[in-house]
Amino acid sequence: MIAPKPKPRPDRVSLWQYLKLFRQDILSAQPARLYHAWMAEFRTPFFRSYLCNDPALIAEVLSKRPGDFPKSDRVREGLAPLLGQSVFVTNGALWQAQRRIIDPAFARGRLHETYPALLAAAEAARDRIKARAGEVVEIEEFASHAAADAIFRTLFSIPIEHETAARVFAEFRAYQRAQPLLNLAAFLPLPRWMPRFLPRRAKAAAASIRALIAGLVEDRLAAIKAGRAPGDLATKIMTTPDPETGRLFTTGEMVDQVAIFFLAGHETSAAALGWALYLLARDRAVQDRVAAETAGFAPEEGIAALTRMGFTRDVFRETLRLYPPVPMMVREATKAERFRDRDVPKGAQIVLSPWHLQRHERLWDDPDSFDPDRWQRDEGRKSARCGYMPFSEGPRVCPGAGFAMVEGPLFLAIIMKTLEFIVVDAAEPVPVAQLTVRAKDGIRLIARLRDVA
Repeated sequence: MIAPKPKPRPDRVSLWQYLKLFRQDILSAQPARLYHAWMAEFRTPFFRSYLCNDPALIAEVLSKRPGDFPKSDRVREGLAPLLGQSVFVTNGALWQAQRRIIDPAFARGRLHETYPALLAAAEAARDRIKARAGEVVEIEEFASHAAADAIFRTLFSIPIEHETAARVFAEFRAYQRAQPLLNLAAFLPLPRWMPRFLPRRAKAAAASIRALIAGLVEDRLAAIKAGRAPGDLATKIMTTPDPETGRLFTTGEMVDQVAIFFLAGHETSAAALGWALYLLARDRAVQDRVAAETAGFAPEEGIAALTRMGFTRDVFRETLRLYPPVPMMVREATKAERFRDRDVPKGAQIVLSPWHLQRHERLWDDPDSFDPDRWQRDEGRKSARCGYMPFSEGPRVCPGAGFAMVEGPLFLAIIMKTLEFIVVDAAEPVPVAQLTVRAKDGIRLIARLRDVA
């Protein structure tokens, strides 16, 4: 089955056309040649950018010399009101200190501790969609609600129905609708004193979200001092000192981190779950295989039972390959470089694109095909070693990658054990890059109770 992707732009367009397309959707704004090229240069009067698909260059930027290629400030411009100085946008010593505090909370051993909360969120999601069996469901909206429930349960031990959690979720939906992925400052090197002209609704929603999160953080601080705090992710992070300085996060710093945990832990998981359910609905044979595997799933046995759901896991990995939630990452060259016999000036934007890398014609067989079995073939494993990075790579790899690879397959296993999905629309959904890779007009599926007799 061929997985939908956006129609690329013509190879040559004017700068004005390019900026207009880029602001609407960064995926369809790119030419088709990027699915074959090892590197491509884009020149504008304001900056130069270099998209790198060469695995050796990607390793150089992300793993071998990450200090020479810090995160670019361009993409954070529109997200700053929400994320502040979170670990997602910082660089250098500040980023290193933040990771020293955050990483222990996401250590592999902690996955067993968070599993019950993830299981409760998965079962709640299953029950919500069971209640609508036979109806048309906008599956991305359902997935967003389910993923938000998971992040609140694991972070603060509260379900999405909790008043504050529900308000954060509602405000975040408003923020998504109001905030474009990129604003003017992403294209122009504006001085810091110049106003950014961010949408008023987006700034208001971001302020509301941060105020609500601050309330949760302050309540948790009080619970920690009183010795009655649950042992969830928030407590772990807030009580972990920097091993080098002994500092704990301040309330404001913790608000920054929770904001990115919610954005990254909810929005990316929602995007992946929505696309996975769509791909299963499109490919009945694969859906039946997942159902057969999950029929024997005993979730009460914990992560050990989940590790036996190998095909379900491969479905989720294949979904992440075809629809990486974060389609592009931008780094900045701190000094002049030489890439593939081409001069790269200091200050150039280095674009690393999981979207193009994971559908690259030189790295993958049938790159646009939904084929979960490729993960068990030698050529698929070889391709993955050099052409798969849905969670980035190197020191800045997503700290929640292991968390996501439990959450995604677990949700699929719980849901597909009792439900089946049917595509409603004949027209294929068109992927677009909003905060993550979503369908332009949503994804509508019918969920039906599975005959398990």
